[in-house]
Amino acid sequence: MRTTRSIARIGILLFDQVKTLDFVGPGEVFVEANQRGGGYELVLLSADGADVTTSMGVRIGVHMAAADAGDFDTVIVPGSEVAPRVYEDGAILDSVRLLSTRTRRMASICSGAFALAAAGLLDHRAATTHWKFAPLLARLYPTIDVEPDSIFVRDGDIYTSAGVAAGIDLALALVEEDHGADVARSVAQLLLVYMQRSGGQSQFSASLRSAAPRTPVARAVADYVNADPTRPCTLSDLAAHANVSKRHLTRIVRDELEMSPLEYVNSMRLDLATGQLEAGASVARASAESGFSTPAALRRAFTAKLGITPSEYQRRFQTTRCAPTA
Repeated sequence: MRTTRSIARIGILLFDQVKTLDFVGPGEVFVEANQRGGGYELVLLSADGADVTTSMGVRIGVHMAAADAGDFDTVIVPGSEVAPRVYEDGAILDSVRLLSTRTRRMASICSGAFALAAAGLLDHRAATTHWKFAPLLARLYPTIDVEPDSIFVRDGDIYTSAGVAAGIDLALALVEEDHGADVARSVAQLLLVYMQRSGGQSQFSASLRSAAPRTPVARAVADYVNADPTRPCTLSDLAAHANVSKRHLTRIVRDELEMSPLEYVNSMRLDLATGQLEAGASVARASAESGFSTPAALRRAFTAKLGITPSEYQRRFQTTRCAPTA
């Protein structure tokens, strides 16, 4: 644990179209930690020392150019909605590479993982990014072990996090690593955030919804389940409806959807149950109308996929309205 008297320089590399919350959120964590003896110095950087314009259109002045900044305890690369293209800028990549040699630990927020990947810092490491960027990161950089459901990942001295608010989670973890759980917990309380959220990115992800099938065979399976999700859906039932062999059905569905036919049925039922819960249905009703045999079966499926129970999901995502006062 670092002593509270030492100064830990935190460098944040900014650029045009940087996502504002990706650097403001983590930055505020370190600022609040300073109220508890954190000893952090925030230094805003850009590749050439010039001001940048954020995703909100706000002009941000930086302290200095990356090459002139010296050494850091931690360097953070935030994300951008125009990733990965924004990180193809040679000056940004040169800055990332240079800063990685001048810091104790390197971190990315959201799509900032593409900058670390392009600089070669994530080769043969585990990493994460926002769920909507995860498939592209895995495809462009096959040597990276992409963990699409993780809120943040540490692999050695490299840290990566999921999108936007997950940068706050990562910053809290860094504060805890430096100064202990009590300081991090105090910062979390001041910012009205959780020390650690239950579940992974899947609970926030629009990709929970079953992928739309392209081939006639997969569409036949989807139509069969959607018409009556409560009916029996064995492999034989699905193959007979699609008028193909069980082996052919399994191959087609795996090739297109990367899962077995029965896993696909289960994902569709989970999608239907999620919609029921968002509309205010009870767990019992959602399970019955989406084809799960019992509420317990729905709970098991929810927990396995999302890391939270149906009731927890419903409380978090059904409404943003404040509870009435007594």
